[in-house]
Amino acid sequence: MVNVGILGGSGYGGSELLRLLLFHPGAEVKLVTAGEHAGKRVDAVHPNLARLTDLSFSSMPPPEEIRELEGIDGLDCLFLALPHGQAMEIAPAIDSRIKVIDLSGDFRLNDADSFEKFYGRAHTRMSAQGDFVYGLTEVNRARIKSARAVANPGCFATALALGLYPFVASGLASGKIIADLKTGSSGSGARPAANTHHPRRANSFYAYKMFEHQHQPEVEQLLASVNPEWAATGSLVMQTHSLPVVRGIFASIYITTGEPVSRERAGEVLRDLYGNEFFIRLVEGSPDINWVKNSNFVDIGWATGGDTLAVFVALDNLVKGAAGQAIQNMNLMFGLEETAGLVIPGSNP
Repeated sequence: MVNVGILGGSGYGGSELLRLLLFHPGAEVKLVTAGEHAGKRVDAVHPNLARLTDLSFSSMPPPEEIRELEGIDGLDCLFLALPHGQAMEIAPAIDSRIKVIDLSGDFRLNDADSFEKFYGRAHTRMSAQGDFVYGLTEVNRARIKSARAVANPGCFATALALGLYPFVASGLASGKIIADLKTGSSGSGARPAANTHHPRRANSFYAYKMFEHQHQPEVEQLLASVNPEWAATGSLVMQTHSLPVVRGIFASIYITTGEPVSRERAGEVLRDLYGNEFFIRLVEGSPDINWVKNSNFVDIGWATGGDTLAVFVALDNLVKGAAGQAIQNMNLMFGLEETAGLVIPGSNP
């Protein structure tokens, strides 16, 4: 049994970790912290977990006192579900015997200047970044298995990278790639802001973070690692939009192939890499976010027209885009069945 803790359990990411881990056959939640909700029962903050746990939130200590946190000594794995900027201070102070999975963006990027540009703050612990393996499970499985620390990908980055990886790795992608991505309101976190509050988003649709979304450089970094030639000659344009729904990401990705490619050929490329992946489902026509909500599945569809290939990706931003993928990585790190605790279907309708 893997004893796990969650630092930052009061937000949507922490809530999803609890929802999934409380029923995991090979893991047990021993510790969960919160800031303003410290001392409260978990089910007082997350009513969906009523009658399912007796856990209460512990207070979050300052980074220099993290090793003194009551209950941390017995942990095997610690999930960091904290706002950007906090994990970089905490992770280096955690006992090296505890494996760490960070759900924030603090250790996704290799370049300090890129981090500062896209996250709006200086990175204070770049010396620790090399300890983290990028946790896109289906692409980096071998390295994740032997990792002590994993940087969980962003939700948009997961959808975009899984849609692009087969075609960039195979050399089929050429030139400019345009990605049009849409997300539900839960991707903005539990605390409402002027641009994310439900009255603004309901019955509305708009673009945001034009040419400055923080998930773009992590996708570019991954693609450059699998095909340096594409990185030298191609480019990625990524634009995000707000959907008037709570959960789900839908990505429409337009790839220039340089030569006409048939739908059958594109399907072969996808099946070669993803044909045996349990959580990736190749679908006819367009996927639908309703089919993947509350699940760890990623549905991918595609279409071709001359030298343009369109790839469509749907996933749940809080599960495969965050907590579910983090647990998938934990399973690998501890030699558990990769699907353990995650075989949950989406809903219909």
